[in-house]
Amino acid sequence: MSLLKTILAFVGGAFVGAKGDKLMDAAIKLLDNPQTGGLAGVIQTFRDKGLDDVISSWIGTGENKPVSGEQVQQVLDQGQIEEAAQAAGVSREEATSRLASILPQLIDKLTPDGKLPEGDAIAQALAALKSKVTG
Repeated sequence: MSLLKTILAFVGGAFVGAKGDKLMDAAIKLLDNPQTGGLAGVIQTFRDKGLDDVISSWIGTGENKPVSGEQVQQVLDQGQIEEAAQAAGVSREEATSRLASILPQLIDKLTPDGKLPEGDAIAQALAALKSKVTG
């Protein structure tokens, strides 16, 4: 299955509901943000913050290690968390908690075979995913 089809199948069965969709959209924006370095930048930030074993499990082909809302808060820029919370109409705590469940699955699906996609495959997958989430 192509990366795009894998992502779209994932979204089709996950995070149903308006708040979930808005948080999924916020997660997609984070992973597609050139200012944060996109997916590779987010991965590096997790590593820099001492969560290499966690992020490596999401990229790898094995089971995804969990991350807490507090850990997400340590890794992500506070402005990004606030923006996600406002967009979804939830508290910062709920946003970080829900992002802690979204990010492992999303990054796992974006890194098939335990590696980052090459070329513009990631941009295409994120664009298609965003259009599916935001309708």
